[in-house]
Amino acid sequence: FSRPPNFCIHRDIKIQRYLFVLFLYSHRERRKTTKKKMEAKYDRASEVKSFDEMKIGVKGLVDAGISKIPRIFHHHPHLNLTDSKPPLSSSTTMMIPTIDLKGGEFESTLARESVIAKIRDAVEKFGFFQAINHGIPIDVMEKMKDGVRRFHEQDAQVRTKFYSRDNTKKFTYNSNFDLYSSKSANWRDSLSCFIAPDVPKTEDLPEICGEIMLEYSKRVMKLGELVFELLSEALGLGRSHLKEMDCTKGLLMLSHYYPPCPEPDRTFGTSQHSDRSFLTILLQDHIGGLQVLQDGYWVDVPPVPGALLINLGDLLQLITNDRFVSVEHRVLANRGEEPRVSVASFFVHPLPSLRVYGPIKELLSEQNPPKYRDTTVTEYSNHYMARGLDGKSVLLQFKI
Repeated sequence: FSRPPNFCIHRDIKIQRYLFVLFLYSHRERRKTTKKKMEAKYDRASEVKSFDEMKIGVKGLVDAGISKIPRIFHHHPHLNLTDSKPPLSSSTTMMIPTIDLKGGEFESTLARESVIAKIRDAVEKFGFFQAINHGIPIDVMEKMKDGVRRFHEQDAQVRTKFYSRDNTKKFTYNSNFDLYSSKSANWRDSLSCFIAPDVPKTEDLPEICGEIMLEYSKRVMKLGELVFELLSEALGLGRSHLKEMDCTKGLLMLSHYYPPCPEPDRTFGTSQHSDRSFLTILLQDHIGGLQVLQDGYWVDVPPVPGALLINLGDLLQLITNDRFVSVEHRVLANRGEEPRVSVASFFVHPLPSLRVYGPIKELLSEQNPPKYRDTTVTEYSNHYMARGLDGKSVLLQFKI
C-alpha cells in the first residue's frame, strides 16, 4: 500500500485488524527491514489463523486493494517459473492430444477401437487429453463457469455464510483445503461439493449456482462412465470392469476462482501436485495458466474452446500398476486483469470408504508383478490431505 487501506469499508474488526497488519508488513518491506528482523516477527500459524477467520478468501484481499500479498502465500525459494520448455514450432510432441469422443456414439466397432487406441496412447504417454464432442452442451459449460464466477463475485457477507472447513457439510467455500498444513498457501478460493453417490438437495447449495451445479454434474457423470468404459477397453479388460470396481461411484466437484494476483511471481494459483482421484474432468475458461510436467519441463496447456481436459489420478495409476500415469501439474498465479475460473470434477469416493484397491490382478504377471500394496480410498486420501499440495507424489508411500 502507498497509504493505509480504507478500513471503514470493512465492519468486521477481524478484517480491519488483518488488513492493518498487511499494511505494516508492506511498509516494513519498503523501508528494507532486515531479513533477520522480519523472520523474528513472522508467525505463520497466527497469520494463517487470522486470514482464515476473516472468511473472505483471497478475493476479499483483492477487493481491499492490497498491492503486496501476505507472506503466507510466498513460495520462495521453491518457486520456479523459469523451467518451462520453449515453444516447439516444428514439433507437436509436447502437445496434449485432442480426442474426438463422437458424443459416445460410434458408427462402427472400428471407429470405437480407433478412439480407444488414441486414449490408450494419450494416457500412457501424457496422462492427459483434451476431449471434444464429449456430449456436454456448450451453454451448460458456460452457465457452470458463470455460476462459479457469480458466487465468488457476490457480496463478501453473502459468501461468508458458506465459509467452512467442515468436511461433513455437503457444500463448503474456503481458501486452500491445506491452508493449515501446507508450507505456502495458493492464490485461489474454492467451492467444494460431493455430488455423488448422494446428490445434495437444492437447499444445501447456494441459490446463485446450485441449479447449474446439479445440471452440469449429471452430464459429467454420464461422460465419466463413457471414459471409464473406454479406459477399461484400453487396458484389454471388459467394458464395465472399472465401473464394477466402483470407480464411478463418487464425484467431488471443486470450483476454483483465481483472482488477479498483485505479485504473481511470488506464489501459485495451485502448486505442483497430482490428483488423488481415479479420473478428473476439468472445465476451464479462456484465461489459461495450467501447466503439465513433461520430460522435466513445465508445458503450458492452453484452453481449447469447447473442450474438457481429462486427466488420470493417483488411484488409477495404482490399480493399473503404472500402465496409466497420473501426471503432476500446477496453475500459475493469475497475472492478468480478469479472474480465472475452473471446475474440476474428481471421480473419487467420499470418506470414509473401506473399499480396498490394489493393482488389477488381470494386468499382473511374472514379468509385471504388483508395484503397489493394497490400500483403501480413506487411507490414501488421509495421506494426501495431511501432506497437502507439496509437489511430492503420495503414491511413493504405497510402493512395494
